[in-house]
Amino acid sequence: MERDLVVTKASGQTVPFSEEKLRNSMKKSGASTQQIDDVIAEIAGKLYQNMPTKAIYKLAFTLLKESSRHLAAKYHLKGAIMELGPSGFPFEKYVGEILRQQGYKVKVGEMVQGQCVMHEIDVIATLNQRQLLIECKYHNLRGTICDVKIPLYINSRFKDVEAQLLKQPENKVMTHQGGVYTNTRFSDDAITYGTCAGLQLVGWDYPATGSLKDLVDMLELYPITCLTSLTKTEKQYLLDKKIVLCQELDNNTRLLERAGVSPGRMNVVLQETHQLCRQTATNEPNA
Repeated sequence: MERDLVVTKASGQTVPFSEEKLRNSMKKSGASTQQIDDVIAEIAGKLYQNMPTKAIYKLAFTLLKESSRHLAAKYHLKGAIMELGPSGFPFEKYVGEILRQQGYKVKVGEMVQGQCVMHEIDVIATLNQRQLLIECKYHNLRGTICDVKIPLYINSRFKDVEAQLLKQPENKVMTHQGGVYTNTRFSDDAITYGTCAGLQLVGWDYPATGSLKDLVDMLELYPITCLTSLTKTEKQYLLDKKIVLCQELDNNTRLLERAGVSPGRMNVVLQETHQLCRQTATNEPNA
């Protein structure tokens, strides 16, 4: 591939094309060296100057899906989380499940009295003597970032709630921490302020260990929007029913039937769901 090839990111910034980054992104999805080589070879002849990175990703996704649906689903993770909208509730539930899988007792969408006013807290997670009060910032546009205004606002809300909580004797033995979970990235100022204020910040690729992507891969909590075998209409039906996780679909033929999945496609959907949740460890291509 041409070394002087420039591509355009979602933000509008132009950067040199990196074959290594493309390879690594597919490798993280679990694709084999041969699968990656085949995709790279196919893409090589279709690149052009200032090609949008989104177009490169879409091409790689389509080619990867031809050999393995569940690997393509993993490769589609970032985009799939952006498809959880348009409301932010599915993302709030998703974050709640991530924390629940780590041992926390979780409440989603709770109204809590602060010292001054009432607040709706997206996720309250409690483990032993530690309690997290999390704000979920969901975005469905690539290139969107959480700037410093977000942690400033969240910390102000957290302090108001914490002041009220500490008036209750049972809460004085608890450690309370505010936090922000986002499916995109934080600006440098947001990270600097959030860290200084003691907030827990979790973004798509932040922190270096324990980012949103890391947690999803570690806990195998893939959203239904990852699935390549479901239509947009079927996914929306499930989201409207508050079904967010692939795990909730595993072997659930009745729910898939209600979503409109035909008998002829049922096995394809179940196989992809089963493999994505690692109930099997094969990398065999789907039919």
